Amino acid sequence: MLNKSSETLQFFRAWISEPLRVASVTPSGQALADLIVSEVSPEAGPILELGPGTGVFTRALLALGVAEEDLALIEFGSEFAAKLNADFPRAKTLWMNAARIRDVVLFDGRPAGAVISGLPLLSMSPRTVYSILEGAFMHLRANGAFYQFTYGPRCPVSRPLLDRLGLKATYLGGTFANLPPAAVYRIQRRKHLRVQDAAVGSP
Repeated sequence: MLNKSSETLQFFRAWISEPLRVASVTPSGQALADLIVSEVSPEAGPILELGPGTGVFTRALLALGVAEEDLALIEFGSEFAAKLNADFPRAKTLWMNAARIRDVVLFDGRPAGAVISGLPLLSMSPRTVYSILEGAFMHLRANGAFYQFTYGPRCPVSRPLLDRLGLKATYLGGTFANLPPAAVYRIQRRKHLRVQDAAVGSP
């Protein structure tokens, strides 16, 4: 397990080499980790984590009581993926682009209860963000949620893209304790009104 200083150094080196892939020069803080997993329970597993980096959110999930075996960690950075595999040997760590998650089988086909995303969506093209969300929701159960953090002033997924995928975004909260300050959004499928429900109460 990395100590805080070596973890920060590893993150900084990754940011220097690929600034568009790594969201920040430092790993996410504990306040942000606590916020992004605040609605997750151990019963929500299995859980899919995208872009776990040094494993800050992963450790927050484990602290909640989520079983390590119920975690799938999708990481594009080879150094991060190797370290995640060493630190969390009972989780399933996949070294791959998150835009291709629709092509993999996870948890023996069991749907996930939540997706925790540390991906820098603001630096990605709309097509890439679409592929990530489409693939993630293919692995999510009907009432599952996708949790995304951002350093921006609004949801990092545009309204047209949400509409195209039939999704809605809800502001979950923000924290100034993180450097830089960050916010978390919950993204879920929209609940469409059924025809029989619309007919109730009709004259």
